[in-house]
Amino acid sequence: MAANGTLIGHEGYDRAGEVKQFDDSKLGVKGLVDSGLSSIPRIFIHPPETLQQLNPTTRPDAEPIPTIDLSGHRASVVDQVSGACRKFGFFQITNHGVPSVVLDRTIAAVKAFHEQPTEAKARFYRREMGHGVSYLSNVDLYTSKAASWRDTIQVRLGPVPADGDDVPEICREEIAVWNKEIQRLGEEMLGMVSEGLGLPAGKLKEMTCLEGRVMAGHYYPPCPQPDLTVGLTSHSDPGVLTVVLQDHIGGLQVKHGDAWVDVKPVPGALVINVGDLLQIISNEEYKSVDHRVLANPSDEPRVSIAVFLNPSNREGVFGPLPELVSPEKPALYKEFTFSEFMMRFFTKGLDGKTLVNYYKLQ
Repeated sequence: MAANGTLIGHEGYDRAGEVKQFDDSKLGVKGLVDSGLSSIPRIFIHPPETLQQLNPTTRPDAEPIPTIDLSGHRASVVDQVSGACRKFGFFQITNHGVPSVVLDRTIAAVKAFHEQPTEAKARFYRREMGHGVSYLSNVDLYTSKAASWRDTIQVRLGPVPADGDDVPEICREEIAVWNKEIQRLGEEMLGMVSEGLGLPAGKLKEMTCLEGRVMAGHYYPPCPQPDLTVGLTSHSDPGVLTVVLQDHIGGLQVKHGDAWVDVKPVPGALVINVGDLLQIISNEEYKSVDHRVLANPSDEPRVSIAVFLNPSNREGVFGPLPELVSPEKPALYKEFTFSEFMMRFFTKGLDGKTLVNYYKLQ
């Protein structure tokens, strides 16, 4: 892939033009699939170095991502959460208190939004979040080397939530209920994560880490050539914690050591992962890790819903917490404002862990 966006070996291929044409159409990947195509457009074909890493995927001897039962004794659960954050950066939780009917309705509502006719979705199609709601295909469409086989509806849940009338009616009520559940569960998870660092349970909440919430409802249509593209490129999340509800299809993978490990769907479970900001403020006690989603080879779509927990104090200064810095373990990262941190994330595209590396002290 050349720096100017031209695919090497394809004379006359205007990648930038084709990307803009796809974006302007507001069809999304779902619209392409509905048109009956049997091969994927060139803008979705990933470079050989990316595709070569897709196979083989999970090694048979790879250690599975932990599943933690939150109904256990709190001290034991905190130890398990802390251990998973340190070793894997990813884990699943069961007995989390969110009713299964709410999980099912949230998945169904996001799926229903994406499966509306193009004209019903097109009025929400935008790349800016000014209204607090945007439907789009590929948040990094203009900065990535290749597009990925998914569409997304984003909804700002806090600190100032999107106006209810701006959220699509087909999923409005379900997203409002989901937000309430995430606020409760998010506070519980942040408390355990804090305690696992030897800090008071309320520390991360005091730092406004529960208030800046954004939901991304991803829709991965069946892909006619899943060996040529991906559903979501390898990246780590920028914020504090991410809470993910995934359906039964699967495809999410996490980098652990030198292996890619499947995060196999567990009925009723939620996936939790550490973000870059938590790695930094924990002074690398906790690890954010690269993860990706394979293109969907199934005959039915895959739906997953991520809520990113971020600080609402965007002009606040963040860096390793003083409580976690000592002569034996000095600060590993420089300080920055959260707004600067996020600006850098969105301008670099989804490309692995370059964000934390940028702020690392040499």
